[in-house]
Amino acid sequence: MSLVLPALYPIIDVDLCRMRGLDPLALARAFLDAGARLLQVRQKGREGGDAGRLTLVRTVVAAARSVEAAVIVNDRADIAVMAGAGGVHVGQQDIRPVDARAIVGPEAIVGISTHDRKQIDEALGGPADYVAVGPVFRTATKDTGYEPRGLELVRYAAGRGKPVVAIGGVSRTNAGAVLAAGADSVAVVSDLVSAADPAARVREFLSME
Repeated sequence: MSLVLPALYPIIDVDLCRMRGLDPLALARAFLDAGARLLQVRQKGREGGDAGRLTLVRTVVAAARSVEAAVIVNDRADIAVMAGAGGVHVGQQDIRPVDARAIVGPEAIVGISTHDRKQIDEALGGPADYVAVGPVFRTATKDTGYEPRGLELVRYAAGRGKPVVAIGGVSRTNAGAVLAAGADSVAVVSDLVSAADPAARVREFLSME
C-alpha cells in the first residue's frame, strides 16, 4: 500500500527554536494537540550533542505515539532507530536513501529532498517513500544552495507514484496554491513558529484538508 501523507507536515527546527527562545518539545506537543499527525525533528547544529538530540526525539516520539502520530528524524537514521521514530528524511548531501533504508528497516518511512528534475527522477525510482520538492518559495530558514523553484517543480513531481511534499517558504497564504499544484503535503517551518499562537496556526492549515 502506498504511503498517504497528511496535508500538513510541521518541521520542528531545533536550531530555529533556540534562536527564538522556543522549547522544541513544547512546540511539538502544541502541534500534536492541535491535530498534526506527522512531525519532523530537524537539528543541524551540534548543541546538546547526540545524547541531547536522542533524548529530545525520544520524548517527541512518546508524545506523538499517544495520539497515533508519526515522527520523522532529519538526517540521522541512527537516532531515528534508537528513538523508535517513524522514519528518517535525508538530503542530497546526506546518506543515500538505500543506505537509510538499510538502517531504519523496511517498515519505516524514508523521505528525500530534491531540488531539480534529475534529482526528482532519481528519487522516484529509488527506495524513498516520499519526495520533498523545494525550495518552492524563498526561505531564510535553511540555505539549500538553490533558488526558489516555484510551483513548476511541484507539478513535475506530482502524480508519478510517490507522495510529494512541498517545502520552502510555504505559509498559510500560499499553501492552497501549493496543494492545488499537486503536492500531497506541505512542510512548514517558520510560518508556524512566527504565529502568535502556533497551535491555532496548525488548525488553520488543517482546515484546508
